[in-house]
Amino acid sequence: MTGPHAHYDALVIGAGFGGMYALHKLRDEVKLSVHLVERGSGLGGTWFWNRYPGAMSDTESPFYRYSFDNKLLEKDAWRRKYIDQPDILAYLERVADDLDLRRDMEFGVEVKGMSWDEERELWTVRASTEGGERIYTARFVVTALGLLAAINVPDIPGIETFKGKLVHTAEWPADFDVKGRNVGVIGTGSTGTQFIVAAARTAQHLTVFQRSPQYSVPSGNGDVGPGEVEGWKRKWTDVFKQVRSSTVGFGFTESTVSALSVSEQERERIYEDAWNRGNGFYFMFGTFNDIATNPEANETAAAFIRKKIAQIVKDPTTAQRLTPHELYAKRPLCNHNYFEVYNQPNVKLVSLKETPIERIVPEGVLTADGTLHKLDTLVLATGFDAVDGNYRRMDLRGRGGTTIDEHWQPQPTSYLGIATRGFPNMFMVMGPNGPFTNLVPAIEVQVEFITKLVAHAVETNGPPLDVTAEAEDSWTETCKSIADMTLFPKIDSWIFGANIPGKQHSVLFYLGGLSNYLGILSTVEEQGFKAFAGDAVAEKTAPGTVTHTAEVEIQ
Repeated sequence: MTGPHAHYDALVIGAGFGGMYALHKLRDEVKLSVHLVERGSGLGGTWFWNRYPGAMSDTESPFYRYSFDNKLLEKDAWRRKYIDQPDILAYLERVADDLDLRRDMEFGVEVKGMSWDEERELWTVRASTEGGERIYTARFVVTALGLLAAINVPDIPGIETFKGKLVHTAEWPADFDVKGRNVGVIGTGSTGTQFIVAAARTAQHLTVFQRSPQYSVPSGNGDVGPGEVEGWKRKWTDVFKQVRSSTVGFGFTESTVSALSVSEQERERIYEDAWNRGNGFYFMFGTFNDIATNPEANETAAAFIRKKIAQIVKDPTTAQRLTPHELYAKRPLCNHNYFEVYNQPNVKLVSLKETPIERIVPEGVLTADGTLHKLDTLVLATGFDAVDGNYRRMDLRGRGGTTIDEHWQPQPTSYLGIATRGFPNMFMVMGPNGPFTNLVPAIEVQVEFITKLVAHAVETNGPPLDVTAEAEDSWTETCKSIADMTLFPKIDSWIFGANIPGKQHSVLFYLGGLSNYLGILSTVEEQGFKAFAGDAVAEKTAPGTVTHTAEVEIQ
């Protein structure tokens, strides 16, 4: 039933990798009535919205796809070592067609709020469409809102006065081209660096307003070689077995060697080979096992990248401004010829640490040194209120009318990154404290777990599934303990919410690795999902609730 009021067994919110897989699993395996709603006018999630020049995955092509359907794997192909945005979107559209997902998908539906009805044990979901308000009810809700979806627009004085074209990378107009334009871009994170490399090829002039210099390594991108795709297809089973048994899920075997255990000459050789191979996660985790945990080992990698910047960038002042000196402990970046871009005559770097933006004026950007950078286009590559942002922007109310914002004070919490206490029968795909890995395999294992959990609830016809306080507190502490074993919390970055002014610095990911995470999910399932017993029987089940020791191997 669709219309102003509609009821389903399960409602899925979001049509990216997570939402599409959840629709397929719950509808075709659990045999529920399932409906998917999506704010955009088409499917794809982040790959629908992020159409900026240069947008691509930083995961190599064989590993940025679903692994669950051998027929899909056999008939699909790719042209480049990395999949760019148009090809990812086309891939997801093929998946939707092959699995006949579109008949249960509804686009142009923006969810404004959700509330739990304790008496009826249902969720009421309020949404807006072009035709007016829409109300849905469902026993289960799966929120596949996306880690990177709630856009961050910086509060810069005068931004509303700019007379040129102002665009955020996550809301890129389909028909907009920067060719021949005088472009400024604010932000040099993953999105910003991808856009800079692409825009520098066609823009008349590109001014980069850099807030923080970045450690970036080559991606190794290029056309696939003869027979390469067919070679991967012959070993799909082994490929995805290795992905799920690894730490970061990027298709390589993580190193077990300390950076400090080899000679300087050998260390330099390994870094050079990794630089030439490409991929940011490989450089951080495939070279040595302690770059992310040991400051001395970390410095060897950071020093190597600094040396490369000095070698590549011809102007010494620009090279110095591009050179980071903090720990190499953000989500590792990779780009094809990022530093080489700054040797082009049409590219200028402005360091905002030296000359902050004073205000935006109709003609462009005025910096603190009095320079007016005239622009006809200003691009905001300023990222997202990641992980919990989309939840907090919604009027989401659980038991007793408690809002998600109230529950997540002073920081967001969850159990397994999948459920949060007081919000029964609501399951998040990549919610707070989900695994910090290649996203597609992480999404798959979470959706598969959610499917088993929902199937268990349907079969037993028990009370609504709500996590116990002990389970949520234990998982939150586990994620914090593991994060503290690494260097990541010592650096301000979006993976801890530091990019949003006033946002509490919080642990937002489980950094224990995909293999360990999958093992925990298996244990929870083997124990009969006791951690989802909820408050009604919490005292009876708490002794059997699985706890999660932080004694895991961090690579």
